[in-house]
Amino acid sequence: MPTTETDEHKALRAAVSALGKRHGRDYDREQLWSEAAKLGYLGVNLPEEYGGGGGGISELSIVLEELGAAGCPLLMMVVSPAICGTVIARFGTEEQKRDWLPGIAEGTRTMAFGITEPDAGSNSHRITTTARKDGTDWLLTGRKVFISGVDLADATLIVGRTEDSRTGRLKPCLFIVPRDAPGFTRRQIDMELQAAEKQFELTLDDVRLPADALVGDEDAGLLQLFAGLNPERIMTAAFAIGMGRYALARAIEYARERTVWDAPIGAHQAIAHPLAQAHIDLELARLMMQKAAYLYDAGDDAGAGEAANMAKYAAGEACVRAVDQSVHTLGGNGLTREFGLASLITAARVARIAPVSREMILNYVSHQTLGLPKSY
Repeated sequence: MPTTETDEHKALRAAVSALGKRHGRDYDREQLWSEAAKLGYLGVNLPEEYGGGGGGISELSIVLEELGAAGCPLLMMVVSPAICGTVIARFGTEEQKRDWLPGIAEGTRTMAFGITEPDAGSNSHRITTTARKDGTDWLLTGRKVFISGVDLADATLIVGRTEDSRTGRLKPCLFIVPRDAPGFTRRQIDMELQAAEKQFELTLDDVRLPADALVGDEDAGLLQLFAGLNPERIMTAAFAIGMGRYALARAIEYARERTVWDAPIGAHQAIAHPLAQAHIDLELARLMMQKAAYLYDAGDDAGAGEAANMAKYAAGEACVRAVDQSVHTLGGNGLTREFGLASLITAARVARIAPVSREMILNYVSHQTLGLPKSY
């Protein structure tokens, strides 16, 4: 694994940063999405033969981090190109690749991802959305919650379960469900969190899908699922690091200029040291994120799984601390709309909660990495 970024990565980071700064905190999501797509940033991880940039999650995470650091993160990058685009590129049929990947890369087509259920949460083994055969078709029935951007998406990649003909046990499988499929309905969840991308509860009531709606091999569903979940964790880390960097930059600027006595408040160690610690934490989290992305792009799914979980954990913690300290540095101004930090207090918590809680990551590390017995 390289210990420093390549010249290409540095150039990509600088170019995306410039784009983000042009749009800023008051960005128009659709306009930024369209411009990022035209510049090739949304599909930078997708294969060149399908209109992508031929890179990997390493490059895509740079794009999301830098947009976040400029105050204009695109959350659907985590879902559409990172999760869905990756799964289809790795496991989809040739027809699915030709149908979806160019549009995802161009930003003209978007795909949501549906895994979480009301009674399943972090336990994917309790997923109750089922798919059963009806002739050559599939019938999907179930519910999903906290699914991002369904109103923006042309289809949703749904995680369901099918019955193994040999054992009778249910196994995970992925299906592409068009937004206008009969029996596929959505209800927006009323969130305190204010974001461009809304959250939805989905209901699938005997949604009939053709045979080719199944992604990849019915017997490789678990492998395909984790092929999408690792990029999700890496990109969530990028999202969190970018948010933390944005907040920290605002606090540093304020601490340099705000003078109460004879010197700027940033001259006092009580202000300077916590900001320095926040910067260190964000840099360390980025290193783990880069390691996870490198391992994933190199095809080491097992190594990437461990690193992606650690990166997501480290970035979530670093983001929350950076936002909290930044707001505290500004005092009352940190809660005003003018400085734009107060809304990040709620947003930063997302990195601790989704797509998997920090407690579940600690469970993973304790029994997968340290070899300790499971508590569940």
